[in-house]
Amino acid sequence: MRVFLASAAVILGMLIAPARAQTTELKFGHVGSPGSLFDVSAAEFAKRVKEKTGGKVVVQVYGSSQLGDDTELLQKVKLGTVDFALPSTVMSSVVPAYGLFEMPYLVKDREHMKRIDKEIVWPTLVPIAEKAGYQVLATWENGFRQITNNLRPINVPEDLKGIKLRVPKGKWRVKMFQAYGASPSAMGLSEVFVALQTGVMDGQENPLTQIYTSKFQEVQKYLSMSDHVYTPAYVVTSPRKWSALPDTLRKQIQEAAHETQSFVFQTGAKMDEELLEKLKHAGIKVNDANKQEFQKASKPIYDEFSSEVPNGKQMIERVIALGSAK
Repeated sequence: MRVFLASAAVILGMLIAPARAQTTELKFGHVGSPGSLFDVSAAEFAKRVKEKTGGKVVVQVYGSSQLGDDTELLQKVKLGTVDFALPSTVMSSVVPAYGLFEMPYLVKDREHMKRIDKEIVWPTLVPIAEKAGYQVLATWENGFRQITNNLRPINVPEDLKGIKLRVPKGKWRVKMFQAYGASPSAMGLSEVFVALQTGVMDGQENPLTQIYTSKFQEVQKYLSMSDHVYTPAYVVTSPRKWSALPDTLRKQIQEAAHETQSFVFQTGAKMDEELLEKLKHAGIKVNDANKQEFQKASKPIYDEFSSEVPNGKQMIERVIALGSAK
């Protein structure tokens, strides 16, 4: 009997070993806190990849900047030490054409974004990113951005004068808030809570999902609903790493990334409603900013982008046209 059991164990081990060897594990790093849109989006993607590949590919998700901030994650993707990242604003610092999405009040809503994704992102921006060393698999979202601070409600751009405001790494956000009168400084998301808590920064700007899950309401008095920028997020990998995967797995992973987009947009819209109420309940004072005044103050940024980035003016005009499409 002992001989039989030993033989059975050997045979079972031989059967299991190849199955294990066939499993490909891929690291997905992002900066979102637990419960954030980034967090739930990456988890949904990982679930779909496992289902589509029959377990042949397992995506391990590392949130909360565990594998680095956005800049570091993009570097690690290029080096191949991280397989997927989810950059948002920072994408414009490595591929200037993505500064298109740093233009204030350009994207009207998620339906508009879907048209932009189809008509501009895939035919124009994705090939540019690939030349820069990044394979874009899908467009997800970070969301509509709002302003928080500890000094006063922000109604018009002049209210930002002198406010030390944290912004993400990307020159257009810095330029935009300089034009509005603030004193912006770029830093990684993981550093922001302490910067606000200690007074190094007076305020910051982010979608509600990042504000709430990063617990900024604990160290901020005012939330001004400005919707000043809608920031997409991009599932990126390196072309070298991507091409090394078998064709079938690439197709299945790409499908999972694309199909997750609908989940992301629906979840983002739901979070916008639910989290605003939670933030109010937490005691932060909420006001609606005068968006028309902010739009007026945004013209210099459009002009500079149009003159500095190749085809910048044409891309902006195309996005605006898509905003009125039915």
